[in-house]
Amino acid sequence: MTEPLRIALAGLGTVGGGVIRLIDANRDLVARRAGRAIEVVAVSARDRAKDRGVDIARFDWVDDTTALALHPAADVVVELVGGADGPALALARATFSAGKSLVTANKAMIAHHGLELATAAENAGVALKFEAAVAGGIPVIKGLREGAAANEIARVYGILNGTCNFILSKMESAREDGGGRDFAEVLAEAQALGFAEADPSFDIDGVDAAHKLSILASVAFGTQPAFGAVAAGGIRHVLAADIAEAAALGYRVRLLGIAEASAGGLFQRVHPHLVPLDHPLAHVTGATNAVVAEGNFVGRLLFQGAGAGDGPTASAVVADLIDIARGEFGPPYAMPAAALAAMPAADSGDRTGRAYLRFMVADRLGVLAEIAAAMRDAGVSIESLMQRGRGGDGSVLVAIVTHEGPERAVAAAIKALTGSPSLVGRPLWMPLLG
Repeated sequence: MTEPLRIALAGLGTVGGGVIRLIDANRDLVARRAGRAIEVVAVSARDRAKDRGVDIARFDWVDDTTALALHPAADVVVELVGGADGPALALARATFSAGKSLVTANKAMIAHHGLELATAAENAGVALKFEAAVAGGIPVIKGLREGAAANEIARVYGILNGTCNFILSKMESAREDGGGRDFAEVLAEAQALGFAEADPSFDIDGVDAAHKLSILASVAFGTQPAFGAVAAGGIRHVLAADIAEAAALGYRVRLLGIAEASAGGLFQRVHPHLVPLDHPLAHVTGATNAVVAEGNFVGRLLFQGAGAGDGPTASAVVADLIDIARGEFGPPYAMPAAALAAMPAADSGDRTGRAYLRFMVADRLGVLAEIAAAMRDAGVSIESLMQRGRGGDGSVLVAIVTHEGPERAVAAAIKALTGSPSLVGRPLWMPLLG
């Protein structure tokens, strides 16, 4: 009889508890698909006494998380501690030193240390799996690494953060109901419902999505992970008025992560975009994630589903364990770590496209002329300009859509206007998804 695959599990939070519940609930099905049973034998967390809704008394308890790697009964370590460094990274390194495979949901650790860990796993002849690190239960890593392996991927992009998409969707539905809700109000609701952390900065400022994008880019393009080169921007400055303007133009606002590899280098950016209504991403609402990959033979692929939560993320973790139980290792990034290309960061100023620009300005003569002059001097061609009514502080909204042109020209126009006494608050720039 084939021996079970025995698991040491670090981290008993939402996802850790979900992994135990999934293995318990689907034990027979998992065993048939894996070719052998999968069993948790040891666990570690900060608080042994905490009630997690699952029975952990049946497992060995290990106080020192790093020591899980040396547990004599464990074949594989599952790391669900989180954090780019600290105990998670120490455990990952110890796991490979012990000659054992690692499954992780830790996007920050993979984004920052993925190349080192992939090299260590390959040198030890073991697996490094991180499906759960990107888009929760959506099998996008496996889809790119295996299903689309024969394709040259031109671009990978999508909605990578459920918190931001929940907020933007709520702002959007309020407009459709005849009202309007600004960012701060909807963020407070997201926090009350558990969709946003007490400190939501990682989500709303684009850092979480940037971690995921750097992983996707590496798998899609065969490049070394380059989180430090991701230009990350968030949604905290999006107004209800921007949602309304986008709708009037036939678009919806979405926080997108976009990565492209070209002769000019690797482009990676997280930023709010205007997405046309005929694009599938415009219809992704709530806390859902969606990723689009464009292959030269397979065409456009869309991966969509729950991007977080105990069930979807646990599903991805156990799917990786099933692969390991079958003996399906393979290089973590679809090719050996030594073959991953070190690409320079592309100059975003060379990118061309249309853009939405929003200014809150003082309601006085000459302001529109000042904005138009800045656009003219920077070489930005204006396709349309809208001026909306006075706000409570006496300010007026001016929204511009540009013709196709280089991003550096738009950046120069915004820079020229920054600090102008005519502006009330900072301008907002959002590319139009082409």
